Amino acid sequence: MSAAEPRPVRAVWTDFGGVLTPSGDESTRAFCAHVQVAPEMLRKAVMKVTARYGTEDAMEPLDTPLVTEKEWAAQVERVLAEDFGVTADLRDFGAVWFADRPVVQEWLDWLRRLKAHGLFVGMLSNMPPGWDPYWRRMVPPEGLFEQVVVSHRAGARKPMRRIFEIAAEAAGATPGECLLVDDMPVNCEGAVAAGWRAVRFTDPAQAIAEVAALLDLDPLGV
Repeated sequence: MSAAEPRPVRAVWTDFGGVLTPSGDESTRAFCAHVQVAPEMLRKAVMKVTARYGTEDAMEPLDTPLVTEKEWAAQVERVLAEDFGVTADLRDFGAVWFADRPVVQEWLDWLRRLKAHGLFVGMLSNMPPGWDPYWRRMVPPEGLFEQVVVSHRAGARKPMRRIFEIAAEAAGATPGECLLVDDMPVNCEGAVAAGWRAVRFTDPAQAIAEVAALLDLDPLGV
């Protein structure tokens, strides 16, 4: 292989929310229906609380974490009450967020096929600590993910370069041998900046086709 040729991908890292689950918008609508709060009201309340932590990323206070989920939920409840006159119970935010949340089975099946084909398969996600039992019940990592790298344990989060360095090291791979599949453009951009390749996930068929092309595999025959 010449120096100009890219290394073949050996490690495929998948995001969780919005990739192994429906989109964030779809999950938000289901959550809001459960707690009986209009999605736009919840969004405004969450972003007001988010701004207190010096960020515009709604999940950063929770998945770094800068605040406990219990404290964060109480802050959002207060904003809903004070700004919108809405009384909401968000104490079990994580449990309700994951309640009846489906898995994107087509993508999960494809990951299992990649693993059976001999590729490293890992999960790389910005994840609050309190959500561990919920996602693990949805997608048990045993037998599928060789490594799980999540923000609250890594001390870094996507799109920070550091979390991609941690993940590549966990895979025993160079950055150029790693591929991220993620629904967030900023995370894909962060991966590329760290020397990885990236596929933005919009739906399983599209992602499978793009990953298969990068790996030079038949999307139907792996």
